Amino acid sequence: MSLQTRITGWKSQIAGWFIDREFFMRANGQVRFLKISAELQRRVAGSVALVVGVWLIITLGMAVNQISVSIDRLALDRKEAKIESAEERVANYRGSIDEVTQDLERRQKMLESLSDQYLEDLPETSRPAPQNRTEDQTVKKISALVPEAAGLARIEARQIQFAEMMTKVAQARTQKAEAAIRKFGLNPNVLAREASASQGGPFEAFFGDATQEVRDPRFTRLAASLGRMDAMERALAAIPTSMPAAVMLMSSGFGYRSDPFTGAGAMHSGLDFKGPVGTPILAAADGKVTFSGWQGGYGNCIEITHANGLVTRYAHLSRVNVSLGQKVERGFQIARMGSTGRSTGSHLHFEVRLNNQAINPRKFLEANPDVLEVQTVAGSRTSASSKAQ
Repeated sequence: MSLQTRITGWKSQIAGWFIDREFFMRANGQVRFLKISAELQRRVAGSVALVVGVWLIITLGMAVNQISVSIDRLALDRKEAKIESAEERVANYRGSIDEVTQDLERRQKMLESLSDQYLEDLPETSRPAPQNRTEDQTVKKISALVPEAAGLARIEARQIQFAEMMTKVAQARTQKAEAAIRKFGLNPNVLAREASASQGGPFEAFFGDATQEVRDPRFTRLAASLGRMDAMERALAAIPTSMPAAVMLMSSGFGYRSDPFTGAGAMHSGLDFKGPVGTPILAAADGKVTFSGWQGGYGNCIEITHANGLVTRYAHLSRVNVSLGQKVERGFQIARMGSTGRSTGSHLHFEVRLNNQAINPRKFLEANPDVLEVQTVAGSRTSASSKAQ
């Protein structure tokens, strides 16, 4: 069968799809006639095909562009992450031992700074660095070809092994913190940005000269991993998981309820804890007092902003024990329970807010023990790190 014959057959088959169609509809005892011509059907089908085709082209173009960007990014990452081969390191030692010594001193200064910032509470640092066969072979090669550099080569190998080990430790702790944050129903990246916010100051090169940097990417990767771990653990540690009052009776939950004054449907943006007037009110997490005073229907009210951007609100207080700008720790007594403002009796109204949007506090106060254990470890490290600084 020739190509022309096949094309003619396909055209005939397609033409058979579009024929004049007639429809009869009966409604309220009346019969209506509706006719859809073959020409109209072809136009509609053509329009749909055109829209689908344009959509496919755009989607394909976006996919190709994404692949291209990914390839370029991968190439850049490979270029940035290029690690000197044994031959290149031997050449460096042969070229200038003084220059290698200065580079090792910069690496050591960087490692000591990172250790002061992040590693004091990491028990993994006490473990011996694992032996790396490739590094051992490189050290032997350098020692054989440049005997006077043997000691420097061993120092460099230990630094590299330490950096790689601590990078893995930091990445593992970051993953634990991220998983714990997600169990609270929160986005780790959002909280990390909030935890890292409000930073600044003039640029001052760490090594005194902006052109002098640690060239091996394993050390910069360690710094980035520790920075990410620190941001995640600070965000996790600042989640308000401690009970704000030593009472277990919850008189009103989060969400829809009948208003206690009017009976109308209303949104309750927190939890109410019932207790006697004067019951101690405690900070649910470390933070800074960003409001203290009278706030309409809340009565006497305190707001604490935490390191991750979350805000806790404590309302209807009979007495306030903190002042604006004061820093408080988890469990610190900030006030006493009362019935000020729009209240029908002594209780604490407790809220948690992110970007001024109320969040159900129960998922924080009723967290699983395994999540709280990860939070406790993170809190201990970040607290020790902050005090050290």
